[in-house]
Amino acid sequence: MSVDAIPPARLPDDRGAHGWASVAGAANRETLQLLAETVTDLAGFRVAAISVARDDGLLEVVAVSGPPEVRRQLEGNRTPLPWLVEELAKGEDWGPVRFVPHERRDGGTRDWGWVADVAPLDVPDAWHPLDVLVAPLHDDAGTLRGVLSLDLPVSGRRPAPEQRRALERCASQVARGVIAELVREELAGQMRLAEAARTVVRSVTGEPSLERVLALAEPALTEGFQAAGLVVWIHDAPGPDRVHRTPGVPTEPPHLAAALRRVARDLWREQRLSFAGRGQRNLARLDDVEAGALLEHLTEIGVASILVVPIGVADQCLGCVVLGRREGDHDWSDVEAAGALAVGHDLGSVVLNARALERERRTNEELRELDRYRTRLIATVSHELKNPLTSVLGHLEILDSVDGLPRPVERSLGAMERGARRMRRVVDDLLLLSRVTDPDTPLALRPTDLRVLVDEAVDLHAVTAARSGVNVEVVDDGRSVRAVVDVDEMDRVVSNLLGNAVKYSPEGGTVRLSLRRVGGEIELCVTDEGIGISAEDQERLFEEFYRSTNPIALALPGTGLGLPIVRRIVDRHGGRIEVDSELGRGSTFRVVLPAG
Repeated sequence: MSVDAIPPARLPDDRGAHGWASVAGAANRETLQLLAETVTDLAGFRVAAISVARDDGLLEVVAVSGPPEVRRQLEGNRTPLPWLVEELAKGEDWGPVRFVPHERRDGGTRDWGWVADVAPLDVPDAWHPLDVLVAPLHDDAGTLRGVLSLDLPVSGRRPAPEQRRALERCASQVARGVIAELVREELAGQMRLAEAARTVVRSVTGEPSLERVLALAEPALTEGFQAAGLVVWIHDAPGPDRVHRTPGVPTEPPHLAAALRRVARDLWREQRLSFAGRGQRNLARLDDVEAGALLEHLTEIGVASILVVPIGVADQCLGCVVLGRREGDHDWSDVEAAGALAVGHDLGSVVLNARALERERRTNEELRELDRYRTRLIATVSHELKNPLTSVLGHLEILDSVDGLPRPVERSLGAMERGARRMRRVVDDLLLLSRVTDPDTPLALRPTDLRVLVDEAVDLHAVTAARSGVNVEVVDDGRSVRAVVDVDEMDRVVSNLLGNAVKYSPEGGTVRLSLRRVGGEIELCVTDEGIGISAEDQERLFEEFYRSTNPIALALPGTGLGLPIVRRIVDRHGGRIEVDSELGRGSTFRVVLPAG
């Protein structure tokens, strides 16, 4: 091979396609150092240096065999690749080795980073300190990946023909080793980048929307797979597909987008990838017209090749990712292809989760809207009922003051008044329920001693308890039981729980209210010795309008709204309510609130 076989066009490009972005890892430097030392032993030279091509078009020395002072001067030294080509063009072609005698080099030409401080032998074939002996290292594609440089032959002479042949064999073996190491490092780097992309993709699980998921995954995928850009299609039947693309990536014609989506379904079923560009036309089920249109479109937008990655879960194809590379970028490797297919699985799970979260959010919003509608409806109906009820009760009071009414009329008026008052209680409960259910209704919070609310509730129900023969006790541990609450609402909680306990307690029974502070919480317990609540009833106890299935409980008046109101108020205060009950053995309602 002549020197002309190293054209500048085949130098590593500026995107790291064939360059070694990090030059070498620790393990690779050790391997290359061992190769350099092997060369000095086998080839009969005191100094050997291995340089690799960097992404920025420079050669960097990464391994040196020779005296310590030589290693210190040479390691890390960088040389422009075009200059190397220019220098080698002046030399002699010794097969895989180039020899540039010092007399062919211009006096002003820069050196290679180190010049031996030795005097040449006084012989015609003496080795001169400015002589250059280099073996260019090419990969299978003929791209220059680095060089092996030799200096200071042990004999002090330029290699004779017999030594040249041995040198050629040695250089060829070392070249294969160096190229293999470079390729191995590149594949490892590609694997690390692909795995990094997978990590990012997996990390976006739980993001609030599919658009957010795709926006976060896009830079990780383009960087991880060293792509110039990407387009993601997510099938969202029965609606239109959702598309995310790297900013600046043009929109493809609709017929091509449809063709690629069809390809993605085939690929997912077969669990493989497809490429297009650089003469590759192996996309599944693309006819000649579609393939030609695709290649024409890629040429128009400056994309040399694409990798189509299906996205899915189990047997369901959810879409695809199309990654693109420009002219000069390296071909898609098997390592990248395997990583991309794994990303398709990871992204499929993420997309499925994002869809489920979106559906859940939509359902929750619909339920919240339904709840708001129900609240408005209850409030409206209650207001409409309250006005005529007030009028009915007012007229009943007027009639009640009339003397001499026949007894049947008095009884009818009494029944009407009891029914109207009961209905007004239902309306009042409905209005309160709508108020505490509405998330837009603010709480008038202030620090409050809950013992005061308990004492007031006991006073309110004292007459009813006395008539029923029920004893009411209040117990606390003497510690502060202050909480930040809406006084009116919390008063209703205590009153409802105490009223129920008294109502369902037998004559001679005891209702006990206890207050205590437990850590950062206040605990209010209302315990009775009444009829108890079955396990089945406990499951629906806090539902609006639910009445117990116990015939004894049904015989007592009630609206089925008291406990739901209590539950709503407690929830609004960031607390919780629990019930512990057994039929025939009484009940305990426990309200826990944050301490103030």
